[in-house]
Amino acid sequence: MSGLFDLTGKRALVTGANTGLGQGIAVGLAMAGADIVAVGRSAPDETAKLVAATGRTLSAVTADLSTTEPIARVVAAAGPVDILVNNAGIIRRNDSAEFSEADWDAVMDTNLKVAFFLSQAVAKAWIAAGRGGKIIQVASMLSFQGGLRVPSYTASKSGLAGLTKALANEWAAKGINVNAIAPGYFVTNNTDALRADETRSRQIMERIPAGRWGEPGDLAGVAVFLASAASDYMHGAIVPVDGGWLAR
Repeated sequence: MSGLFDLTGKRALVTGANTGLGQGIAVGLAMAGADIVAVGRSAPDETAKLVAATGRTLSAVTADLSTTEPIARVVAAAGPVDILVNNAGIIRRNDSAEFSEADWDAVMDTNLKVAFFLSQAVAKAWIAAGRGGKIIQVASMLSFQGGLRVPSYTASKSGLAGLTKALANEWAAKGINVNAIAPGYFVTNNTDALRADETRSRQIMERIPAGRWGEPGDLAGVAVFLASAASDYMHGAIVPVDGGWLAR
């Protein structure tokens, strides 16, 4: 049974792996045996140390994924990979009546457009080589719900959920699994403002059955599952990891 989850000999390209959820996913994949290609705007020094402690290697590719411009370079620099994790994402908060076009475009470009075109580039290489692979999108609870004061984030993550299903429909027969993780409220840079707001933080905690915010390492297990042979017959699934939030 343990062999189903063994990623020894695999290479995983993880975007936004320098901190937060991406770091938790990258380290989890490394613990299961995968070598990591970390893509982001800053050096993933801490992640590299954590990956090294597992006995695996990490290669860093510096790129700003706010546009599609670096995608071809990223794919070339990464070399052949077996797993793609589209984790890089941003959020902008404001009342919908005051939300700017610039904030809308920035979030949609990073969270949805780049995720699609990076998935496309990696899948093209797999299809050309006659082989399959695993694509894991990092969606959100707001792939299911509306949220407050985050219209572009909600739209992007709802779109990512739909994209996960659309790509699965086209690529499943080619041996490519496309699935998504939908994290709940986690301790990351994106939730700093929420955790600093005493009232909002209390309201959130009151609704989480697990009684705590998620930690990035809480995503490691489901990421390994979706990256491994254990999920070979899963296509287009969106798996919540939310401490029970959606069940409440």
